[in-house]
Amino acid sequence: MRAVAVTGVQVRPGRDEDAEGFIALIGACWAEYPGCVLDVDGEVPELRALASHFAAKGGALWAAELEGSIIGMVGIAPAALEEAWELSRLYVAARHRGTGLAAHLLALAEHHAVARGANRLLLWSDTRFTRAHRFYEKHGWQRTGETRSLADLSATVEFRFEKAVACGGRTRG
Repeated sequence: MRAVAVTGVQVRPGRDEDAEGFIALIGACWAEYPGCVLDVDGEVPELRALASHFAAKGGALWAAELEGSIIGMVGIAPAALEEAWELSRLYVAARHRGTGLAAHLLALAEHHAVARGANRLLLWSDTRFTRAHRFYEKHGWQRTGETRSLADLSATVEFRFEKAVACGGRTRG
């Protein structure tokens, strides 16, 4: 995994007690895009106990912390209806982008899934998040052409991305 170029960053398992930090991070990231609204209680109440949410799905969640503040996060869990693992909640605070932190978090989640038998990964990303799309593509993810509409306050439409990963020493997908 690529090293993180931010001195003092601790990447650790996420905890339910990190809720305030996760919500603040996601809210700040969404605020960069016109029309993105974070309605925690109405649309994403799982953010109040996100570690438990991922654990209940058989997945994992990590937090990147610097000087007591959450500056990054990522989660991964088995996909509900597919033989794949789904990456979600990859966010890094704006001032820490370009440091390798996002790549480190992505690699951590990917390795976790592969170690548990994943041969394919998927994620959904808001169509407005073009910088994230370039990041994912740089790291081997491919846009499938499939979209979905969430019918939420943000009028979110998401692109689907997939990545074949090595499982048992072979790449499958």
